[in-house]
Amino acid sequence: MEQRSYKYFDFILALFVTVLITSNIASSAKIVDWGFSILGVRMAFDGGTLLFPISYIFGDVLTEVYGYRRSRRVIWSGFGGLALTAFVLWIVKILPGEANWEAYAGQFAYDAILGGMTSGGIVIASLTAYWAGEFSNSFIMAKMKILTKGRYLWMRTIGSTLVGEGVDTTLFVTIASLFGVFPWSVFASLVLTNYIFKVGVEAVMTPVTYKIVNFLKKHENEDYYDYDTDFNPFTLGV
Repeated sequence: MEQRSYKYFDFILALFVTVLITSNIASSAKIVDWGFSILGVRMAFDGGTLLFPISYIFGDVLTEVYGYRRSRRVIWSGFGGLALTAFVLWIVKILPGEANWEAYAGQFAYDAILGGMTSGGIVIASLTAYWAGEFSNSFIMAKMKILTKGRYLWMRTIGSTLVGEGVDTTLFVTIASLFGVFPWSVFASLVLTNYIFKVGVEAVMTPVTYKIVNFLKKHENEDYYDYDTDFNPFTLGV
């Protein structure tokens, strides 16, 4: 594959990783209650749901403009950044607290808010769900682009998100619940509300996605089609 330099690729990569890490910390910190139920299922979601869908928009843009192979490198960059964040928060957790900090906050507050990001369950859930969901999204996006000959971007972004977010949400809540991070009593609520909200954000943001894609294609002079791509997710080659 021809090696090219791009004006905006590194910028998008940095934003993608930032969104990913921030959303995972927010997921650990708080569960938000919408205040109503649908068919008896309480509409509640973890805090990261507010921001996490944007990472899928970035994923769609990256695959659409730069192709699956470069998107794959971004996904692995996010994976590494998320793993490092969890490790650093765990190190901070086990270090002794300063006396004044213990007085106004304390280890209990740290464990209650950030402890989820340091527990084995949430880390395994986050990394597994993120990896499977993002690669599912990117793979389907790339394949649909070929099948549609580059037309119907809205169909490709929403279609790939339906699968990617479905895989991500189900795996994350299931694994986290198995490790006791979330109570099973809110399992259906978390899966349903997370999925509906994430897919809804993708659909609502479609006009913005179009503008970003068109801008990048014009200024990067790139519109990649993955005709001969090796879709193996375990390689970093471009």
